[in-house]
Formats: sequence, structure tokens, C-alpha cells
Amino acid sequence: MEPWRNRPNNEIVRKVVNELGASLQGHPLAEQARYRLQKWNDPVAKLERRRKRTNAVLTFWLIVITMLGTLAVLGFIGVLGTWAAVTGSIGAAVPAVLAVRSGFKLKEIGVARQRLALSPPPAPRPPLPAHISSARVPMEKLHSAEDAMTQLLVQLDSPALTSMPTESVQQARQTAQEASSAIRAVSAQLQAVERARDNAPHLERASLVEGVRVLRIQLADGVDRYCALVAEAGKALAASTQFQNPAEVLDDATDHMAGLASAMRDVSGYSAY
Repeated sequence: MEPWRNRPNNEIVRKVVNELGASLQGHPLAEQARYRLQKWNDPVAKLERRRKRTNAVLTFWLIVITMLGTLAVLGFIGVLGTWAAVTGSIGAAVPAVLAVRSGFKLKEIGVARQRLALSPPPAPRPPLPAHISSARVPMEKLHSAEDAMTQLLVQLDSPALTSMPTESVQQARQTAQEASSAIRAVSAQLQAVERARDNAPHLERASLVEGVRVLRIQLADGVDRYCALVAEAGKALAASTQFQNPAEVLDDATDHMAGLASAMRDVSGYSAY
């Protein structure tokens, strides 16, 4: 069949896939799948899978070496013939080399795990709230702001920016994580109150509706402040190529972020320690 006959079908399949992807965007099942994918691609999880595979291969080669070594010993002591001694000795050489290679791989994996333990990567972000939750839009905005902040801090921590102290970047990164955790605590409270409102008797929903409104305002305000801090970090990066001192701009942003984290902890009862 000529290739051009498949083009309409390919276009239809492409459109169907695109529409299906758009319809699943933000769906709870899609969010769960994305969350599981993030956990699967976590560097620590990858190293653990490599360690288990290498350990299994090493165990297999050790079993083979033990069997061939036993055969060789039985040949040398005369229980079996000379053929057993020769076959066992020669046959054990190859798996012995492979076992040594597996042992070196396990050592390299152990070193990599120790390196990750000293600088653990950020934990995968939890799934977004459901579409019916009023926390959905602010948390989507927070996710986008977090991605932007991560990229900015990576650029600010670049060796090319010799005028940017590493301590300032590290402090800003830690405070940003605390602020995000505090905002997520408010989001969790908002979702819990929403569930209580939906299941409460009609005569008792008034106070819960008001609680949802207040928490929604607090959540949106916290996310807006976080976005403002992203803008400050962007200004610090832009100032790194000008005559301004980017450290001063980032220090100001860090102070704002520390205040935001403290305020959000007071609101949500969250503590990072």
C-alpha cells in the first residue's frame, strides 16, 4: 500500500491523541500517574533499582562459581575425574570476572547513594487538588512559580556569577521550600474544610462556607506573594549582568520569603522543624 494512503489515518490518530491528552490534563487519575512517574524517576529510586539488579546478578554469579568450584574440588581430591577439575577451574574463571565487575558496580552505586544522601533531591510534588476544589487554581499557579524559581536559583548558583554568594542562594532555596510547604499546608486545610462543608447538614454549612472563603483568600494571597518573590529572584538574575549588586536584591527577596514562610506557618500551624 502506498504511504500516502496512511496519512489521513495518521492525522486522525494524532488528533485523537491530542484531544485525549487535553481532556485528561488535570484529571485526578492523570495527576496520580504523573506523581507515580515522578517517584519512579527519582534518582534515589533509580539507584535502588540498579542496586537490586546488580545484587541479583552478583548473587547468580556467586552461585555459579560455587557450583563450578565444588566440581573442581571434587575433581582434585579424586572423587571425580580429571575432567571435573579442569572443567570446574576453567569454567569458574569467567563468572569470577563477571562477579568482580558486579562488585565494582555495587561499590559505585554505594558511592552515588552516599553522594545523594549528602545532597538529597527535592521530594516529588503531591498531586494537584481536584478540579472542583477552590484550591486548584492557586496550586496550579504555585507549581508554575516553583518551576520558575528552581530555574532562577540554578542560574543564580552558576559558577559564572562570581558576584553571587553561594550562602545567599542556599538560604533563598531553603526559604522558598519552607514557604511552599506552608502554602501547601493551607491548601490541605482548605480541601479538608471543603469536604466537611460538602458533607455537613445544610443548617450547619454557613460557618464552613465562611471558613472556605477565608482560607481561599489566604491561599491566593500566599501564592501571589510567592510569585512576587519569583519576580525578585528574576530581578537578581537580570542585575547580575548590570552594575547592580545581585546579592542585595536576592537578600531582600530572602527576607520577604522568610516573612512569608513565618506568616503562613502562623496561619496554618505548619512547622518545618
